[in-house]
Amino acid sequence: MAAFQLSLPGKRFVIGVPYLWLFVFFFLPFLILLYISFVDMGSDIHPFKPLWDGQAGVLRLKYENYLSIFRVTEGAPWFRTLYIDAYVRSIGYALATALLCLFIGYPFAYFIARSAPSVRPALLLMVMLPFWTSFLLRVYAWKGLLGDNGVINRFFMTVGLTSEPVQMLYTNVSMLVGMTYVYLPFMVLPLYANLVKMDFRLLEAAYDLGATPFKAFWLVTVPLSKAGIIAGFMLVFIPCVGEFVIPSLLGGPSNLMIGRVVWDEMFTANDWPKATALAVVMIALIVVPLALYYHYTGDRSEGGKP
Repeated sequence: MAAFQLSLPGKRFVIGVPYLWLFVFFFLPFLILLYISFVDMGSDIHPFKPLWDGQAGVLRLKYENYLSIFRVTEGAPWFRTLYIDAYVRSIGYALATALLCLFIGYPFAYFIARSAPSVRPALLLMVMLPFWTSFLLRVYAWKGLLGDNGVINRFFMTVGLTSEPVQMLYTNVSMLVGMTYVYLPFMVLPLYANLVKMDFRLLEAAYDLGATPFKAFWLVTVPLSKAGIIAGFMLVFIPCVGEFVIPSLLGGPSNLMIGRVVWDEMFTANDWPKATALAVVMIALIVVPLALYYHYTGDRSEGGKP
């Protein structure tokens, strides 16, 4: 009993450290963003103005920073504004990138999990090797590959597949290729961590019961790797929504995502309240559905329902 009581402070410390980390590096910065989003900067150059008017005794909150995000210009459809278009486009590209990473990364993770234990460290090292190179250098490398005078176009013209350069850079394809390449390891690693713990004797049992390889994979492997699929999907989807560097370097003017809009509002227009309001809405679009999903799935698991 005494040993159990002595272990309680250690448990509180272990549990408290991640909560403290989240509070200092997520919740407090979010509160600062939320504060700035209601500020009326006026002609000032700094956004940290007091919200409380001591002379009038009122709290002055500028809701216009949020209302303008959803305000539609006259004659345009209700769902078409610059900001809503950027949100929808960002979510669409993030979903497409996550699905591409899942389609490419699942075979990678499955192959590594089924490989011999002696070679798994080398294979995992190859997956993580791009992290040893600068993020910007990796993105710029794709500009050299996809440009009009890039490696791919030169190869096509050399072998006679085309007589002139093919427009690959500054398109939807180039941006998806760059985002898929950069975020692919974030899909492979969670899937591998889930698949490597799987009991592959279950597949042998499915084969003995007459299941085809595809049916055994779909009914046994995929359900058992559901946690890895969800984790990898979220690790790719969430940063892709706010991605700024890749769309700026590989995307064209029609690929305006919300990360670039926030940048323009903050550093070009010097409208920090509008930029932070856009960021708060973006966080809400990601965190609220995610929290609801985990809340209801957690309730079902605790209730014993499948």
